[in-house]
Amino acid sequence: MSSKSIGCAGEEAVCTYLKQRGICVLCRNYTRRGGEIDIIAKDQGTLVFCEVKTRKSRCFGTPAEAVTPAKQKRIIACARQYLYETGQEACDVRFDVAEVYLEDPVSLHYIENAFWEEA
Repeated sequence: MSSKSIGCAGEEAVCTYLKQRGICVLCRNYTRRGGEIDIIAKDQGTLVFCEVKTRKSRCFGTPAEAVTPAKQKRIIACARQYLYETGQEACDVRFDVAEVYLEDPVSLHYIENAFWEEA
């Protein structure tokens, strides 16, 4: 299984999870210069920017540990661009991280407010 197909499988699992919770998925793989957001969703009045980290095993630490401060900055910058492009700068936002393990069975750990933009 390639790393791209592993990532796609993880994103699909997270989209299913979000839809089951009544959260509307707006966009997947929003890419702009210098960054990408895996999933953009709307949870009632809040825009959710979700980073998905998928692993085949639990051997090398948690997937959330891979969302470093540098990665967070890139996600935040990309989210700002999305907000500007869609005219939603005044909207409430949340940055979540989803950890997906492609074991049998697949398991998912969803972390709301995993990080935030510094003022």
